[in-house]
Amino acid sequence: MTRLNVRALGAGLAAAATAATLASVPATASAATKPAKPKLATVQLLSFNDYHGHLEATDGPLSRAQDPTQTPVGGAEYLAMKLAALRDTVGDGRSLTVAAGDLIGGSTFLSGLFHDEPSVETLNAMGLDVSSVGNHEFDEGTQELLRMQHGGCHPEDGCYFPDEPYQGADFQWLAANVVKKGTGESLLPGTSIKKVSGVKVGFIGMTLEATNTLVSPAGVASVDFKDEVETANAQAAALKAQGVEAIVVLLHEGGYQSGTVNGCTGISAPIAQIAAQMSAEVDQIISGHTHQGYICSLPDPEGNPRLVTSAADYGRAVTETTLKIDRRTGEVDRASAVAVNHLVDRAAADPEQTDIIAKWNSLAGPLKAKVVGTHTEDILGDSSGNRGIETPMADLVADAILWGTAGDKGGAQIAFMNVGGVREDLPMAPKYGEGAGEVTFAEAYDVAPFGNLLNSLDLTGAQIEEVLEQQYQPIAARGSRPMLALGVSEGFTYEWDASQPQGSRVVPGSMILNGAPIDLAATYRVGTLSFLAQGGDSFSAFTQGTNLLGGPEDLANLVDYLEVHPGLTAPESRVAGL
Repeated sequence: MTRLNVRALGAGLAAAATAATLASVPATASAATKPAKPKLATVQLLSFNDYHGHLEATDGPLSRAQDPTQTPVGGAEYLAMKLAALRDTVGDGRSLTVAAGDLIGGSTFLSGLFHDEPSVETLNAMGLDVSSVGNHEFDEGTQELLRMQHGGCHPEDGCYFPDEPYQGADFQWLAANVVKKGTGESLLPGTSIKKVSGVKVGFIGMTLEATNTLVSPAGVASVDFKDEVETANAQAAALKAQGVEAIVVLLHEGGYQSGTVNGCTGISAPIAQIAAQMSAEVDQIISGHTHQGYICSLPDPEGNPRLVTSAADYGRAVTETTLKIDRRTGEVDRASAVAVNHLVDRAAADPEQTDIIAKWNSLAGPLKAKVVGTHTEDILGDSSGNRGIETPMADLVADAILWGTAGDKGGAQIAFMNVGGVREDLPMAPKYGEGAGEVTFAEAYDVAPFGNLLNSLDLTGAQIEEVLEQQYQPIAARGSRPMLALGVSEGFTYEWDASQPQGSRVVPGSMILNGAPIDLAATYRVGTLSFLAQGGDSFSAFTQGTNLLGGPEDLANLVDYLEVHPGLTAPESRVAGL
């Protein structure tokens, strides 16, 4: 609803009357009576996070806890319209649009198939100003991230539109805590200073320190990921030395809370801990990574309230923050700072975004719509839910990995799949216009978008037990997710006792393979993804494996599995207690 601003209207009439009067008096008098600028400048910050290339409006509502209204939300066409409408409420020159990482990587079919060039094109058109990097910006390695920033055709796929080579991101990715080994220089700029409403606002961008455990190690071998608090404190001091007093951190790390998208009920570590330690010179922390929405006011180290926000995921919500900044000192008036999360409803579509989506669909269409499999019931449990429990969908993908690494394809007897790597599940409801229970190539891609390779390797029974124990690791490297569950393949079962201490949660003697107890001293052939085989997600026990054999790409294997296993059903639980 538009409200008439009586105060502003009155001020406008008064200014008009003053102008008419001043036209008849000397210039000296005009200067003497000119109104002074307001003391406080109003700055609007619009922020989002974890976009993951969700261009098309195919996502469901936020969780019922986050949004009791279950409003249909998301899609680039609607995110662009929401941003434009919010900017219109404050006028030109008073708003900035920022993000907290994972804009690319782990993306849906339409963006991921083209190495996320479509995602960047939509963000450019939305007017994004600056973003931190997140862990998924490194999915294809540091060199590919630099290409995404600066432009150029893909080194293997080339230019998708020869007459329109990829131009790069109009916005700047910030990576203050990602430093090159040997030089200590940041891979990308660490900070950005923007002038808005006549005042300076400094931004510090960072990913979580544990990023190296969440991506393929080979792709980030040339860089180190530094502590978030230490980096932010040093960069805040550097910005102050440049005369910047209003400072905002864009951080790809977060926490969990049990309230609505505008709540802050029981906000958890690591974001709560980080906020308590980060320099009081930082005026707001815009966060991400956990795909949660929250609006928190948490005390800084000096006890002063500070906004800590996050906007859920996939462009389904936008945080609007209003900051009042003293024009003379440049300081933020924290007492008047307010923030609210707006749902990105689907009231109206932005035509420019519609054209971008149609352009890329013109290349992807035939492959996107190809039906590669069927299922007869919902098969649920992907990375958007609880990553710390066994899920039917993760078990199904583990079954596909076992199928692709067994027999003469690697000899695997057991397969494991991390729940966090299963990016979509398979509900019966159509997603891309297919029939109920049909699985299109696009849906298969959405499940497995990372381009991992299947690996098979030898592990002893004791090493398999160690792998399972490493599901629970309350360590800094795990950050906001100490529990990361593994899906297991058919024929393998065990029991989990969460009441036991770390390292003792696999019930002794409970590991069974095809009806026989696992022998801790015997050697077994295990199938998994290259990401896990290299120790990803802090599953370092996989790296003890021997006789490693490479296999096909995970998406190709999944498609093949779906094609020869029609009518799939949800696997029954294979892990008691998890």
